[in-house]
Amino acid sequence: MSSMRPGNQSSLSEFLLLGIPIPSGQQEVFFALFLCMYLITVLGNLLIILLIRLDSHLHTPMYFFLSHLAFSDISLSSVTVPKMLMNMHTQQQSIPYVGCISQLYFFLVFGGLDNFLLAVMAYDRYMAICHPLHHSIIMREELCVLMVAGSWIISCGNALLHTILLVQLSFCANNVITHFFCELSVLLKLSCSDVSLNELVILTEGGMLSFLPLAIVLGSYIHIGTIILKAPSTKRLLKVFSTCGSHLLVVSLFYGTLVGVYLLSSSWDSKDIIASVMYTIVTPMLNPFIYSLRNRDIKQALECLSLGLKKLICQ
Repeated sequence: MSSMRPGNQSSLSEFLLLGIPIPSGQQEVFFALFLCMYLITVLGNLLIILLIRLDSHLHTPMYFFLSHLAFSDISLSSVTVPKMLMNMHTQQQSIPYVGCISQLYFFLVFGGLDNFLLAVMAYDRYMAICHPLHHSIIMREELCVLMVAGSWIISCGNALLHTILLVQLSFCANNVITHFFCELSVLLKLSCSDVSLNELVILTEGGMLSFLPLAIVLGSYIHIGTIILKAPSTKRLLKVFSTCGSHLLVVSLFYGTLVGVYLLSSSWDSKDIIASVMYTIVTPMLNPFIYSLRNRDIKQALECLSLGLKKLICQ
């Protein structure tokens, strides 16, 4: 069961994922539930991407960023959920070492991408509300592409750094992961090597890359709130609510669960796993509903698409 890798001590060739703590006899019910949630996530976010691509009215910075967020949400769920469902269905908990490392890398990529995209969207909302006359000039297509490309590059670089540091470690005996996917902090606890460098990088580089987007989000909405309070009016409040309400709700769900998992918890237990389910499964599933139900432009695009499909069927 063990194998040798250059530069490492003997290490395990596979890990065992304990999965979500589900009461015995309810595996099939939860399997069906999570399968439905995953399908809704994929189909809902694909619909958002399709609407934005087809409707010219949605070719704006806000929806450009939203289409990338929808793709990132699909990918984030696809990194963890299919493997979890397969394990639940087959009752096999093993995941190869290479598969575990790959899962960790892509989870860090798309988790980080979500983080940066939410910050970019918050900045776009700040420009639209606080500097409406300059919004179209500043948030031009080239800048939007550059911001998304930067988010991808930083996310991939961050994930690669943590992954390279992790593969230098040895896992000598304990191969049981008390989670439903290969989570970085859980893997570090299983290592029999010195993980002080890994923890230092997580605290400094990882902390900085997590704090910076959150600071941009908070700063943007503090400025928006300040502008509103200086000259409060029903019209302005309604505009801010319609423009920022969906994004604020998504931000609250994403950062709320992350804070609950990584800052307010001292050790991994069932509550942390449930919180992880929130930001890896539930939040990506809810995002299309939040943006479509609370957004007039998305509703109109959906109605136009429905009418177009009806005409095609009737011809």
